[in-house]
Amino acid sequence: SGQLNGLVQLQEQLLFELLGIMNLKIGSVDRGINLMKERLHSKKVLIVLDDVDQLSQLNTLAGNRDWFGPGSRIIITTRDEHLLKGLKVDERYMAEELDHEESLQLFSWHAFGKTNPLENYADLANGIVSYASGLPLALEVLGSYLSARNIVEWKSAFDKLLQIPHEKIQEKLRISFDALDDNIKDIFLDIAFFFIGMDRGYVITILN
Repeated sequence: SGQLNGLVQLQEQLLFELLGIMNLKIGSVDRGINLMKERLHSKKVLIVLDDVDQLSQLNTLAGNRDWFGPGSRIIITTRDEHLLKGLKVDERYMAEELDHEESLQLFSWHAFGKTNPLENYADLANGIVSYASGLPLALEVLGSYLSARNIVEWKSAFDKLLQIPHEKIQEKLRISFDALDDNIKDIFLDIAFFFIGMDRGYVITILN
Protein backbone atom coordinates (compact mmCIF):
# COMPACT_ATOMS: atom_id res chain seq x y z
CA SER A 1 0.00 0.00 0.00
CA GLY A 2 2.98 2.32 0.42
CA GLN A 3 3.73 2.29 -3.31
CA LEU A 4 2.47 4.98 -5.68
CA ASN A 5 -1.30 4.37 -5.96
CA GLY A 6 -0.74 1.30 -3.81
CA LEU A 7 -4.18 1.31 -2.19
CA VAL A 8 -5.89 1.63 -5.57
CA GLN A 9 -3.84 -1.32 -6.86
CA LEU A 10 -4.89 -3.38 -3.84
CA GLN A 11 -8.53 -2.54 -4.48
CA GLU A 12 -8.10 -3.64 -8.09
CA GLN A 13 -6.44 -6.87 -6.96
CA LEU A 14 -9.20 -7.53 -4.43
CA LEU A 15 -11.94 -7.04 -7.02
CA PHE A 16 -10.08 -9.23 -9.51
CA GLU A 17 -9.66 -12.03 -6.96
CA LEU A 18 -13.31 -11.91 -5.89
CA LEU A 19 -15.03 -11.14 -9.20
CA GLY A 20 -12.53 -12.21 -11.86
CA ILE A 21 -12.62 -8.82 -13.60
CA MET A 22 -9.51 -8.56 -15.78
CA ASN A 23 -7.66 -5.27 -16.44
CA LEU A 24 -9.91 -3.33 -14.07
CA LYS A 25 -8.78 0.29 -13.69
CA ILE A 26 -10.35 2.12 -10.77
CA GLY A 27 -8.61 5.50 -10.90
CA SER A 28 -9.14 6.58 -7.29
CA VAL A 29 -9.65 5.18 -3.80
CA ASP A 30 -13.19 6.60 -3.57
CA ARG A 31 -14.17 4.99 -6.87
CA GLY A 32 -12.75 1.72 -5.59
CA ILE A 33 -14.78 1.91 -2.39
CA ASN A 34 -17.97 2.55 -4.35
CA LEU A 35 -17.25 -0.37 -6.68
CA MET A 36 -16.62 -2.70 -3.77
CA LYS A 37 -19.90 -1.69 -2.13
CA GLU A 38 -21.81 -2.18 -5.39
CA ARG A 39 -20.27 -5.49 -6.45
CA LEU A 40 -19.59 -7.25 -3.14
CA HIS A 41 -22.52 -6.34 -0.88
CA SER A 42 -24.29 -9.65 -1.60
CA LYS A 43 -21.16 -11.82 -1.92
CA LYS A 44 -19.90 -14.03 0.91
CA VAL A 45 -16.14 -13.47 1.03
CA LEU A 46 -13.01 -14.33 2.97
CA ILE A 47 -10.48 -11.48 3.00
CA VAL A 48 -7.12 -11.45 4.78
CA LEU A 49 -5.49 -8.06 5.32
CA ASP A 50 -1.92 -8.82 6.34
CA ASP A 51 0.50 -6.52 8.19
CA VAL A 52 -1.89 -3.56 8.52
CA ASP A 53 -0.24 -0.51 10.07
CA GLN A 54 -2.58 2.35 9.11
CA LEU A 55 -6.31 2.89 9.59
CA SER A 56 -6.56 4.15 5.99
CA GLN A 57 -5.67 0.65 4.76
CA LEU A 58 -8.63 -0.83 6.63
CA ASN A 59 -11.01 1.95 5.61
CA THR A 60 -10.03 1.49 1.95
CA LEU A 61 -10.17 -2.30 1.72
CA ALA A 62 -12.77 -3.36 4.28
CA GLY A 63 -14.29 -0.22 5.69
CA ASN A 64 -17.60 -1.64 6.83
CA ARG A 65 -19.27 -5.01 7.30
CA ASP A 66 -22.15 -4.10 4.98
CA TRP A 67 -19.73 -3.87 2.04
CA PHE A 68 -19.86 -7.67 1.98
CA GLY A 69 -22.54 -10.34 2.12
CA PRO A 70 -23.74 -12.19 5.22
CA GLY A 71 -21.31 -14.81 6.50
CA SER A 72 -18.25 -12.96 5.23
CA ARG A 73 -15.04 -13.13 7.24
CA ILE A 74 -12.35 -10.45 7.43
CA ILE A 75 -9.05 -11.44 9.05
CA ILE A 76 -6.63 -8.65 9.98
CA THR A 77 -3.03 -9.11 11.08
CA THR A 78 -1.25 -6.15 12.62
CA ARG A 79 1.55 -5.31 15.02
CA ASP A 80 -0.46 -2.33 16.28
CA GLU A 81 -3.36 -3.55 18.43
CA HIS A 82 -4.54 0.04 18.83
CA LEU A 83 -5.80 -0.03 15.22
CA LEU A 84 -8.36 -2.67 16.19
CA LYS A 85 -9.84 -0.69 19.07
CA GLY A 86 -11.96 1.51 16.81
CA LEU A 87 -13.34 -1.51 14.96
CA LYS A 88 -16.09 -3.82 16.13
CA VAL A 89 -13.98 -6.94 15.83
CA ASP A 90 -15.58 -10.18 16.93
CA GLU A 91 -12.45 -11.84 18.23
CA ARG A 92 -8.80 -11.06 18.88
CA TYR A 93 -5.93 -13.50 18.94
CA MET A 94 -2.38 -12.70 20.00
CA ALA A 95 -0.04 -14.71 17.79
CA GLU A 96 2.55 -16.47 19.90
CA GLU A 97 6.18 -17.02 19.05
CA LEU A 98 7.25 -20.57 18.24
CA ASP A 99 8.66 -22.54 21.16
CA HIS A 100 12.20 -23.87 20.93
CA GLU A 101 11.25 -27.31 19.60
CA GLU A 102 8.99 -25.86 16.89
CA SER A 103 11.66 -23.31 16.00
CA LEU A 104 14.33 -25.99 15.70
CA GLN A 105 12.13 -28.05 13.38
CA LEU A 106 11.38 -25.07 11.11
CA PHE A 107 15.02 -23.99 11.04
CA SER A 108 16.19 -27.54 10.35
CA TRP A 109 13.81 -27.96 7.41
CA HIS A 110 15.43 -24.96 5.73
CA ALA A 111 19.01 -25.73 6.77
CA PHE A 112 19.10 -29.53 6.44
CA GLY A 113 15.93 -30.56 4.61
CA LYS A 114 14.66 -32.48 7.64
CA THR A 115 13.20 -31.78 11.08
CA ASN A 116 16.40 -32.35 13.09
CA PRO A 117 19.89 -30.85 12.69
CA LEU A 118 22.88 -32.94 11.69
CA GLU A 119 24.69 -34.26 14.77
CA ASN A 120 27.86 -32.14 14.45
CA TYR A 121 25.75 -29.02 13.83
CA ALA A 122 23.31 -29.57 16.69
CA ASP A 123 24.86 -27.18 19.23
CA LEU A 124 25.22 -24.38 16.70
CA ALA A 125 21.69 -24.96 15.39
CA ASN A 126 20.25 -24.77 18.91
CA GLY A 127 22.19 -21.58 19.61
CA ILE A 128 21.03 -19.91 16.39
CA VAL A 129 17.45 -20.95 17.02
CA SER A 130 17.55 -19.39 20.49
CA TYR A 131 18.75 -16.09 19.09
CA ALA A 132 16.09 -16.07 16.37
CA SER A 133 13.60 -15.57 19.23
CA GLY A 134 10.88 -17.83 17.79
CA LEU A 135 10.26 -15.64 14.75
CA PRO A 136 9.45 -17.80 11.69
CA LEU A 137 10.86 -15.39 9.08
CA ALA A 138 14.22 -15.19 10.84
CA LEU A 139 14.36 -18.98 11.18
CA GLU A 140 13.56 -19.49 7.50
CA VAL A 141 16.01 -16.84 6.28
CA LEU A 142 18.87 -18.03 8.50
CA GLY A 143 18.19 -21.70 7.75
CA SER A 144 18.16 -21.10 4.00
CA TYR A 145 21.31 -18.97 4.22
CA LEU A 146 23.23 -21.64 6.16
CA SER A 147 22.03 -24.59 4.07
CA ALA A 148 24.98 -26.45 2.49
CA ARG A 149 27.52 -24.17 4.22
CA ASN A 150 30.43 -25.53 6.23
CA ILE A 151 30.77 -25.42 9.99
CA VAL A 152 33.20 -22.47 9.90
CA GLU A 153 30.56 -20.36 8.14
CA TRP A 154 27.99 -21.50 10.69
CA LYS A 155 30.24 -20.38 13.56
CA SER A 156 30.80 -17.03 11.88
CA ALA A 157 27.04 -16.49 11.51
CA PHE A 158 26.46 -17.50 15.14
CA ASP A 159 29.15 -15.08 16.34
CA LYS A 160 27.38 -12.26 14.49
CA LEU A 161 24.03 -13.23 16.02
CA LEU A 162 25.52 -13.09 19.53
CA GLN A 163 26.30 -9.41 18.97
CA ILE A 164 22.70 -8.54 18.07
CA PRO A 165 20.07 -7.97 20.80
CA HIS A 166 17.04 -10.29 20.69
CA GLU A 167 14.61 -7.59 19.52
CA LYS A 168 16.73 -6.45 16.56
CA ILE A 169 15.20 -8.88 14.09
CA GLN A 170 16.00 -6.79 11.01
CA GLU A 171 19.68 -6.91 11.85
CA LYS A 172 19.46 -10.70 12.17
CA LEU A 173 17.96 -10.90 8.70
CA ARG A 174 20.76 -8.69 7.35
CA ILE A 175 23.32 -11.41 8.08
CA SER A 176 22.29 -13.30 4.94
CA PHE A 177 22.07 -10.08 2.90
CA ASP A 178 25.51 -8.85 3.95
CA ALA A 179 27.04 -12.15 2.80
CA LEU A 180 26.01 -11.49 -0.81
CA ASP A 181 28.47 -9.98 -3.27
CA ASP A 182 27.79 -6.43 -4.46
CA ASN A 183 26.18 -7.38 -7.78
CA ILE A 184 23.74 -9.78 -6.10
CA LYS A 185 22.93 -7.14 -3.47
CA ASP A 186 22.05 -4.70 -6.26
CA ILE A 187 19.79 -7.28 -7.91
CA PHE A 188 18.12 -8.04 -4.57
CA LEU A 189 17.41 -4.36 -3.96
CA ASP A 190 16.14 -3.83 -7.52
CA ILE A 191 13.66 -6.67 -7.05
CA ALA A 192 12.63 -5.45 -3.59
CA PHE A 193 11.97 -1.87 -4.68
CA PHE A 194 11.06 -1.87 -8.37
CA PHE A 195 9.64 -5.24 -9.40
CA ILE A 196 7.01 -5.95 -6.75
CA GLY A 197 4.05 -7.77 -8.28
CA MET A 198 5.60 -8.05 -11.74
CA ASP A 199 5.77 -11.21 -13.83
CA ARG A 200 8.84 -13.31 -13.04
CA GLY A 201 9.78 -13.81 -16.71
CA TYR A 202 9.71 -10.05 -17.36
CA VAL A 203 11.90 -9.37 -14.33
CA ILE A 204 14.45 -11.99 -15.38
CA THR A 205 14.61 -10.47 -18.89
CA ILE A 206 15.20 -6.97 -17.50
CA LEU A 207 17.84 -8.10 -15.00
CA ASN A 208 19.68 -10.16 -17.64
